[in-house]
Amino acid sequence: MKPCAIVILNFNGEKMLKTFFPSVFSLSKYEVIVIDNASTDSSVDFLEKNYPQVRIIRLTENFGYAGGYNWGLEQLRDQHEYYILLNSDVEVTEDWDKDLISWIRQNPEYSAIQPKILSWQDKTKFDYAGAGGGFLDSFGYPYCRGRIWDTIETDLGQYDDAIQVDWASGACFVVNAHHFHQLGGFDAHFFAHMEEIDLCWRMRRSGWKIGYLGKASVFHLGGATLDRSSPRKLHLNIRNSLYMLYKLESPVKFLFLFLFKAILETAAIFSYLLIGKKDLAKAILSGYVDFFKTRKLIEKFIPEDSAITSIPSQSKSGFIFWNYYMLGRKIYSDL
Repeated sequence: MKPCAIVILNFNGEKMLKTFFPSVFSLSKYEVIVIDNASTDSSVDFLEKNYPQVRIIRLTENFGYAGGYNWGLEQLRDQHEYYILLNSDVEVTEDWDKDLISWIRQNPEYSAIQPKILSWQDKTKFDYAGAGGGFLDSFGYPYCRGRIWDTIETDLGQYDDAIQVDWASGACFVVNAHHFHQLGGFDAHFFAHMEEIDLCWRMRRSGWKIGYLGKASVFHLGGATLDRSSPRKLHLNIRNSLYMLYKLESPVKFLFLFLFKAILETAAIFSYLLIGKKDLAKAILSGYVDFFKTRKLIEKFIPEDSAITSIPSQSKSGFIFWNYYMLGRKIYSDL
């Protein structure tokens, strides 16, 4: 069995591959594999022409991030100890993969870890997706060291440590291959967005830890699939957050969280309407409608023999919205 495969999911990403793949190919120690989600552009042709040694797994349709990785990684089952799942819009650095794999092998109680993720556009800043490690507040809202809501910190070495976190970013993270398949992989109902948080939560329920390693760093473009201001992205985040809480919390706690989120996000709908962003208001509402229509299809993905009923969070914030907007605590060190 090989120690690791670096696996990139591609869908019509020719431009991204031309920009970012050279660093991955030249600076990585481990085998690089590309899963293609039935692209209709020339991205596969580009890889075959310029990187004929790279293995390409072709899927028959676009299954999204979750389904694409599930179907592709199924073809790699029992071939590697670890997968590094890497977005196509990420530039890597010297020894990035070596450092990640060395650390997780020395800490086998960890099921997944992410590196420091910085912005490709401004390499002095943290990236929106993952930054210096991900956390969940008491109401299931995600945030990161180095990025809370839209406040982005400058990288001054403050997160060059190695710590336990709540979730690792789907932009770049190592996952134990056996654990991934044992838990059924990503929940394909999510399609895209928050599926890595859901997977990490299920891993923690099963007794494993999630980590962050600041020694390794990468640079992420972000928004290559959907821009952060995209109504479609907002719709998926609203719906998938409800999916995750519905699956992984008790019915009583889910009902409490649902009512709380519904009040908060109804206020957001009116706020968007007041500033003329009807598409974003509609996206929130459609996220709730979609959840109600499809919630019965959601698989529980929780091991029946799991003895863990309460999962302690690594979060410093009980309610990140209150800390950020009411108390003005906009960076992690202020929480």
